[in-house]
Amino acid sequence: MAGIFPWLVAAPSLLVTAVAASLAALVAIGLAIGTAIDVPLVTVPGLPAFNIGVYFDSLSAIMLILISFIGAIISRYSIRYLDGDHQQGRFLCRILFTLGSVLLLVVSRNLLQFTVAWILSSYSLHQLLTHHRQRPWAIWAARKKFLISRLGDIFLLAALAATYATFGSFDYTEVFAEAVALQEQSATKSVLVSAIGALFVLAAMTKSAQFPFHSWLPDTMEAPTPVSALMHAGIINAGGFLVIRLSPLIVLSPVALSLLAIIGAITALLGGIVMLSQTSVKRSLAFSTIAQMGFMMLQCGLGGFSAALLHIVAHSLYKAHAFLSSGSVLEQAARMQLTQARARTGRAVVATDIVAVGVAAGVLGLTLAGFGISLTEKPGGVVLGFVLLLALTNLLATFFATRLWKLAGLGLALAVTVAVAYFTGFEIIDHLLAATMSRRPIDRSPLDLTVRIVAVTSFVVIFVVQNFIQSFSHLHWVQVFYVHANNGFYLDIPFRRLTGWVYGQPAAVS
Repeated sequence: MAGIFPWLVAAPSLLVTAVAASLAALVAIGLAIGTAIDVPLVTVPGLPAFNIGVYFDSLSAIMLILISFIGAIISRYSIRYLDGDHQQGRFLCRILFTLGSVLLLVVSRNLLQFTVAWILSSYSLHQLLTHHRQRPWAIWAARKKFLISRLGDIFLLAALAATYATFGSFDYTEVFAEAVALQEQSATKSVLVSAIGALFVLAAMTKSAQFPFHSWLPDTMEAPTPVSALMHAGIINAGGFLVIRLSPLIVLSPVALSLLAIIGAITALLGGIVMLSQTSVKRSLAFSTIAQMGFMMLQCGLGGFSAALLHIVAHSLYKAHAFLSSGSVLEQAARMQLTQARARTGRAVVATDIVAVGVAAGVLGLTLAGFGISLTEKPGGVVLGFVLLLALTNLLATFFATRLWKLAGLGLALAVTVAVAYFTGFEIIDHLLAATMSRRPIDRSPLDLTVRIVAVTSFVVIFVVQNFIQSFSHLHWVQVFYVHANNGFYLDIPFRRLTGWVYGQPAAVS
C-alpha cells in the first residue's frame, strides 16, 4: 500500500496535465486562423470588473502544452525522488497546487485573475522551498525569495490599480483594444500609461530573477531537485510570459521596454560570467538560468516577443532535463571544458575564432536568405542576429579547435542544423502569435542607442570571457577575478541584509 499511495497522490497532477495538454492541442488547431477565445465563467453581480473566466489564444496554447508536458515529467520524477520520505504525500500535493497555479496564470481571463494566480504560485513555491526545514540555509534562502516576491507583488498590484484607473477594466479584451487604439493613434501617452508599463516590467523582473533581484535563484539550490526543475523550467518564465501577454499594453511605454532590454543585457552578462566560476553544478545551472532569462528579457525589451517565446520553450525543455539529470550534466560539462581548454590555447584561439566568425556569418546569411527574413525589418533583429552570430561562432570554434577535418565538418553540419531549427521555430511561433501581439512598430525610445550599445557590449564580453579566459588563468588578476565572480560580485549583500533585518537573524552559512 505504501508504494501505491504516492501514485494516488500524483494521479491528479498527471490527470490535470494530460487534460490541459489535450485542451491546448485542440485550441492550437482552432487558433491556426488567429482567433482568441474569451469565456467568462463567473461574474460577481454589481461588480462586472470582478469576474472569473478563461482566455485562450495561441500564447495560452503554447504555454499550456509546455507546462503540462514538463509538469507531468516532474510529477513522475518526484514519486521516485522522494520515495520513503514521510512527507512525500504533502510534497506531491504542493507540486500539484503549484502546477495548478501556473496553469491558472496562463489561462486567466483578466489581470485580477492573473494577479491571484501569480501570488498563489509564489506562495506554493515558498512551501516547496521550505520542504527541508532542518536545513538552515534552505529556510534562509526561501525567506529572501519570499521578500523579493512580495516586492514583485507590490509592483504588480500598483500596475493593476493604475491599469483600472486608466482603462476602466481588468479584462484582457477591453484593455488590449484600448491599448491598440492608443498605439495606432500615435497620441502622446500620459505619464500614467508609461508608469503602467514600467510597473509591469518591474514585477516581471522580480519573478524572472533579473538584476538586482536575481540573487534568490542560486540561493534556493538546497530545495529538492524536482523543485529546482520546476523553478528553472516553469515558474521562472512567468516574468517573460507577463511581458509577452501584456505586450499590447507595455509597448505604450517605450522607455520601460528600453530599460528592460538594458537590465536584461546586464543580467545576461552577470549570469554568463558568474556561471563559469561556480564549483557547484546546481549553482552553475542557476546562474545559467539567470543569463538565459536576461537574454529573454532583452528580446522582449527589443520588441522580439516571438523570439522571446521561442527562447522560453527551448530553455524550459533543456533546463528541466539538465536538473533532472544534473549528475551527468556535470560530467559532460567537465569533459567539454577540459577538451576545449587543451585544444584552444595560445595564438590558435584567435585564429580559430576568426575562421569561425567567417563561417558562422556565412551560415547565418544563407539561412536568413533561405527563410526570406530581413533582420532590419524585425524588432531588434540586428542586435539579436549579432547575438546568434556569436553563438554560432562559439559552437563552430569548439569543433574547429580540434584541427580534425571530420569534427570540423560535424561542427559545420551542427551549426547549419541549429540555424535552420531556430528560424523554423521562430517562423512557426511568429505566425501563431500574429493575433496576440500588435504588429505596429514600437515607438522609438530616447534610450534606443544605449540599448544597442549595452546589448552588443555585454555579449561580446561574454564571448571573450568564455573563449579566452582559460588562456590567462595563470595570471594573478584572472585568479582574483574568479574569486569575485564565484561570490557573484557580492551583489546579493543588500537583500541578505534586508532578510536579516526583517527576520532578526544573520545570514546562514551555505
